[in-house]
Amino acid sequence: MLKRSLVLAGAAVTAFGLLVGCSDGGSDADSGKTTLKVAGLEGGYGRDMYDQVAAAYEAAHPDVDVQLQISKSIEDEISPNMKAGKFPDVVVLGQGRKAALTETLIKDKALEDLTGVLDMTVPGEQTTVKAKLTDGIVGSLNTNPYGDGKTFLMPMYYAPTGLVYNKGLFAQKGWQVPATWDEMFKLGDTAKAQGIALFTYPTAGYLDSYFFALLADVGGEQFYTDVMTYKQGVWQTPQARQVLDITTRLLGYAAPTTVGYANEQDFTKNQQAILDNKALFMPNGTWIVGEMKDAPRAKGFQWGLTPLPAATAGAKRYLTTSVESVWIPSGAANKDAAKDFVAYLYSDAASEIFAKSSAIQPVKGIAATLTGENAEFYKLYEDPTVAALVGGFAGTAPVEGVDIKGTLFDTANSIISKDKTEDQWQAALNDASEKLRQAGD
Repeated sequence: MLKRSLVLAGAAVTAFGLLVGCSDGGSDADSGKTTLKVAGLEGGYGRDMYDQVAAAYEAAHPDVDVQLQISKSIEDEISPNMKAGKFPDVVVLGQGRKAALTETLIKDKALEDLTGVLDMTVPGEQTTVKAKLTDGIVGSLNTNPYGDGKTFLMPMYYAPTGLVYNKGLFAQKGWQVPATWDEMFKLGDTAKAQGIALFTYPTAGYLDSYFFALLADVGGEQFYTDVMTYKQGVWQTPQARQVLDITTRLLGYAAPTTVGYANEQDFTKNQQAILDNKALFMPNGTWIVGEMKDAPRAKGFQWGLTPLPAATAGAKRYLTTSVESVWIPSGAANKDAAKDFVAYLYSDAASEIFAKSSAIQPVKGIAATLTGENAEFYKLYEDPTVAALVGGFAGTAPVEGVDIKGTLFDTANSIISKDKTEDQWQAALNDASEKLRQAGD
């Protein structure tokens, strides 16, 4: 895929802050139309839905020409132009990708304030954007990265992420999905004796959903927030050590092919291990169903998704919610038209188009219309012992050589290969967190 907002961690790209004041024009003088340039990541949901939404918007707005640029490597395509001061008007691209384009613009304060979009009336309807959105979806660091009450990234799609597995295999074996980590590791021993690995991941970046949930499982929401906001000494706490203890032990059960395939070219081979019953669990989200729809699979295969085992028996478990974003660069040429288009993305017409591609928006009532695997996945939110967790690391001024996401996620490869120890992992996380804390002061 690498489709989603929470995919790969990586270093920031060249700053754009000095360029946000200039952009090429966006009006077609010959036709009298406004040309609206919309760029987006083509991921597991495909690009056809964008074509349909753009056509529907143009039909209702004959004075606007929507020019789409949808690509699996959208950062590589739009970054050179952005460095030259030529910006898209609207960008659908979340955080967590290797190029870290969205994070860079956040750090450079190069995004347009979209707080006012929440109060806009959805084009063609009688209700506001804010009224249509699921309660609580706006306001986290994912949408309000500076913690100042202002929204700079609008939530585009949301999806529960957790541990994906084959329900059919568990039924055949008579196995129960582990509710605690002790049960998880006991299952790992049982599966290993049958030649099945307990765990794998597409790439180490997919451990974002795993780690965010585990941090909250172990220490609660306040501890999770402390880690995300770089509280002094947070990685030296007993809770942090417990998180790394559990993870290091889990990585000892990883499929031997995991590290070799954990890259942008081969990641689907790690995903295939679940369909072939070569591994039991991997961190992933709802998009996996569409992404692997044509892949071969074991007899009786059935997609399943579960939260991580509880850190303490009977305790609350957290379900990391992947939220993809739509935003407007400060250097966009047509900001008003761009905001109108963003508001339209939450219309009933647009939501219906997106949902047909399994791109589920955080719009009230839409989850109740789902069928098949998606219906089962989103039902996890109805479990009273499970809580949704939205957000990620707080933005700070760039610190040269520091990439805490890479340190937290990518080091898993080195733990599996035994190139690094858990102590080294903890020390590196503490060092990165302290530097970012100081940058944020």
